[in-house]
Amino acid sequence: MTEQVMDFVRTAVVSGDLEVGKLYSVYQLAQSLNISRSPVRDGLLRLEEAGLIEFSRNRGFRVIPTSPYDVAEIFSLRLALEVPAAARAAAARTDELVERFALLEEKMCAAASMGSEDDFFALDQELHDLILGAARSNRGREIVNRLRVATRLLGVSTAGKQRTMNDIIAEHSPIIEAITAGDKTAAATAMREHLSTTGRLLVAQAVEGQNFAVDPEALWLELTDCY
Repeated sequence: MTEQVMDFVRTAVVSGDLEVGKLYSVYQLAQSLNISRSPVRDGLLRLEEAGLIEFSRNRGFRVIPTSPYDVAEIFSLRLALEVPAAARAAAARTDELVERFALLEEKMCAAASMGSEDDFFALDQELHDLILGAARSNRGREIVNRLRVATRLLGVSTAGKQRTMNDIIAEHSPIIEAITAGDKTAAATAMREHLSTTGRLLVAQAVEGQNFAVDPEALWLELTDCY
């Protein structure tokens, strides 16, 4: 039910049914979904952690405007964590890891061929999680998964807009190949290129969607120039 609340709010924000800045009642939301207030509050607390909503004491909650700066910051953090993790995963390469990569890539191709975006991005997340796990970056895994949830809740995606799911698979392939070959430098480079491509597209999308008077590439470089 918590996931149901999160999905409902995210979808309503994207569709415009929930307006940015307007105050909404937790009780009324529970009534609309026909569930108790406890899972509604749990779902809203997770949305608050992701930066999508904020609570107004004893009054309800309101949707916070999504900024392109939020998207750029999320990806600057992911670059800091996942680029070195890809190199460490290559150094820790095992036959079991190679087999798991092959299976995930096969499943991602199947999801793409069926046009199943939800399944595809669940597998995408599993792939990145596998790399962080192979790098023994347990805290990094937790942080990245939270950041990915935040991106999803912000309602931004490049699939079907700037690129196809097959395009995204093609970006992952060099990462998998480098880790499989035990090439630390190539793995880090491929991960950096993949995350940079995704981040740039999402920042540009956020700028365009909200008519921000800022150059998306300049914003990207400002927040990611260390990576």
